[in-house]
Amino acid sequence: MSGTETVLRELRGAQKSSKGVSLYSRYVNRPAGRLLAAGAYRAGLTPNQVTMISALFTFSSIVAVALVEPSWWLGVAVYAGLVVGFAFDSADGQLARLTGRGGPDGEWLDHVVDCAKMILVHSAVLISFDRFGALPGEGWLLLPLGFLFVAVLTFCAGLLREQLGKAAAGTVPAATGPAAPVSRVRAVALLPADYGVFCLVFLLLGAPGAFRAGYAALAAVHAVFLVAFLVKWFRELKALRAG
Repeated sequence: MSGTETVLRELRGAQKSSKGVSLYSRYVNRPAGRLLAAGAYRAGLTPNQVTMISALFTFSSIVAVALVEPSWWLGVAVYAGLVVGFAFDSADGQLARLTGRGGPDGEWLDHVVDCAKMILVHSAVLISFDRFGALPGEGWLLLPLGFLFVAVLTFCAGLLREQLGKAAAGTVPAATGPAAPVSRVRAVALLPADYGVFCLVFLLLGAPGAFRAGYAALAAVHAVFLVAFLVKWFRELKALRAG
């Protein structure tokens, strides 16, 4: 295999299913990750090294949120860092599938970084609110804590759903017939829950009131999605037991 175009063709054939993926991840983050994965392959990087590059961009941006006074330029820098980190987060898995060098250590590292990202980004917003927010009331400090709870519970419950589903797969007859087509309506509906869309709110850091409103709106939407996901995942796991 030689040449970036050849690598990109191989990567396009090594994509995960688009089922349950929002339009942003399908048409923005995954293609960006594909380009980064091709570059990483040409540079001889391992998937775990790409994961650490993702962590570097992400955590540097999060630290800036906590320590630097909000401004328009900070918002642009934070958004850029988070989005690039998210693209590298897609690239590590694509590189692993391309090279066959993925394994439990890489999957574990990827999940650890993802979990740390979710905890730290909302913690950084809490610190920023406390240090620089000039909040209308102290109750606003509860907002990042609530968003943190929703994000971590969604992540852990979804991961458990995936692992328990895999464990039960051997005891359930395999589905037959063609795979269901990917729903574009579902992909649009999932946009508010996509991490890439969440990153957009940091572009409002230069307008504290607008940032709080946008952040609160996203927290409410994520809470609604959490309830819907919990009901869906519980029913799916119950169906596996019944089967």
